[in-house]
Amino acid sequence: MGKGGNSGAARGATKPLVGIAKASPLLNSKPKASEGHRKHITLVTHPRQYSATPLPVVWGHRDPAVRGPIVATLHNPEHRNAIGTHNGPFSVYRAVGVARGQIEAMEKLDLSATEPAVTIGPHPSWFDPEKIVALDPWGHVAALPSPAGPASESKRMGVAVQPSIAVSRAKLKPIEVEQAVAAGRLKVDGKVLLEGNVVPVVKCAVEPVWYLPGIAKRFNLEESLLRRMLFEHTAGMFPELVTRTDLSVFLPPIGGCTCYIMGDPDSIPDPDKPLAVRVHDECNGSDVFGSDICTCRPYLIQGIEECVLAAQQGGAGIIVYNRKEGRALGEVTKFMVYNARKRQEGGDSAQNYFKRTEMIAGVQDMRFQELMPDALLWLGVKKIDRFISMSDMKYDALAAVGISVVKRVDIPQELIPADAQVEIDAKMYAGYFSGDKKVKTWEQLNETVGRPNEDNLQIDKLVK
Repeated sequence: MGKGGNSGAARGATKPLVGIAKASPLLNSKPKASEGHRKHITLVTHPRQYSATPLPVVWGHRDPAVRGPIVATLHNPEHRNAIGTHNGPFSVYRAVGVARGQIEAMEKLDLSATEPAVTIGPHPSWFDPEKIVALDPWGHVAALPSPAGPASESKRMGVAVQPSIAVSRAKLKPIEVEQAVAAGRLKVDGKVLLEGNVVPVVKCAVEPVWYLPGIAKRFNLEESLLRRMLFEHTAGMFPELVTRTDLSVFLPPIGGCTCYIMGDPDSIPDPDKPLAVRVHDECNGSDVFGSDICTCRPYLIQGIEECVLAAQQGGAGIIVYNRKEGRALGEVTKFMVYNARKRQEGGDSAQNYFKRTEMIAGVQDMRFQELMPDALLWLGVKKIDRFISMSDMKYDALAAVGISVVKRVDIPQELIPADAQVEIDAKMYAGYFSGDKKVKTWEQLNETVGRPNEDNLQIDKLVK
């Protein structure tokens, strides 16, 4: 393994901001150079940014000390053994904070009392370099001394290690859980579902950490081609992808996932204990704001109900929430597709559901699911009793890594909003799992039409 250059924003402990207002000197004066902030620009191709002997990483090794920590912090460039930085998309905000003088660029983090709230692993899947390739299975204990984590020897050497996973506890109270209790579908038991219709959970925030040889193999690609495309299609954002082929670990600047565990996390690897899983791809409009054009929030809530029931039966439930807004095309593209669907001749029909996305984005769906199982493998999942998903891509991805699924659960008809019937009919025709639902013919798809256009704007008026 080699070592990456000084790319990305510097990391450090954030100091509290006090009294930022119109008169704030922070906003009305030149930013001061933070401690450790270089006044000259060092290009990532500068030879001093690399080490001939960076900290080694033996991906998939059973001994965490031998596996070694992933170092993507910027304090000592000679220690870095990964391309990119932690908190990928948020590192830009940090860079602005350093420029404004809010943050000392090279101030080290104080990680005391941040240890995981519960123990996760290790599981056998951690020790197969081809099983988990999209996250660091030791990421939540990265800064702990061995044998718990891989950082003891590195800490002695003064290496700044930052976790890429955090494990905490929380309590959820979606209004739909209260409704499920009122309808008799769920019952308060004082443990899995508390008084007041509160669901206690263990939640795990996971940053992506890509082991490039494993990623390439998962996608059936040559690693050199993967590296080149990642380099070229981020406009050269990470030159080390092509200049430092000895660096095998990459922290991509994309959103990760959050895992919500209901019930006993220790029961997850036990195939004799019931396990329900919902792998959910982000939909801000529905999940947060309740948009009725899709089934995302209703299906997510159904997943939570199924997870509570599995936990009450002595097992566990897992919600994996992936940041893949708009089928990984983004919210701007998604809203443009909505406009085109509603304004097309004949209205928003199931027959044209995927066509409009392809016309605007060039592809029907940008979500590859080959990396999706990694979070479940990290948690020790071997068998899923109830998989709350209609996606064949997700189901096939689980099968490819050896996770068995006993039963696939489709969304009940009564949970489908009227305007979302277009989506469901189109997806089932395209091959999504339909359960007991009848799949319509191609001609019948044209009869499923969504809510008419409500903006009363003509296209010719919009372009004038």
